[in-house]
Amino acid sequence: METINEIKRPSKEEQKLALSSYSSSLVTALSRLKAGMAEMEIEETGEKIKVPTRALALLGKILKAMSQGKPMSIVPMATEVTTQRAAEILGCSRPHLVKLLEEGKIEYTKVGKHRRIRFEDVMNYRQKVKEEQKQHLIEIMNADEESGLYDT
Repeated sequence: METINEIKRPSKEEQKLALSSYSSSLVTALSRLKAGMAEMEIEETGEKIKVPTRALALLGKILKAMSQGKPMSIVPMATEVTTQRAAEILGCSRPHLVKLLEEGKIEYTKVGKHRRIRFEDVMNYRQKVKEEQKQHLIEIMNADEESGLYDT
């Protein structure tokens, strides 16, 4: 599995192929599926496989992101990361991350002397911080506008 440092943006060719697959075929097929699984045939081998519709929906999200040139990574939600890896994901120092853990801002477990953090909790905290930053920017813009510092 690719790690966060190894994720690469899709090439232009991959973007075009993903857009074609997503927009023309997969969206239509997903809208018609009613069962919990679908049977697919691989054209080159003639092999038929059964795929859960939830997996096809995930494939749709992957193709949509690829078509937009966004890098993708799939990580099982129950994956635990080290404090160093969590700090790298959040873009902060390891001591700062440990402080966040000790303050209870991110849940963690201890394995011996080592702290382990669920990947899902790291990503939720990152999203929360981004939303708070966005809200602060909006508040600053509104304050500047009210005081006449912001020209509309």
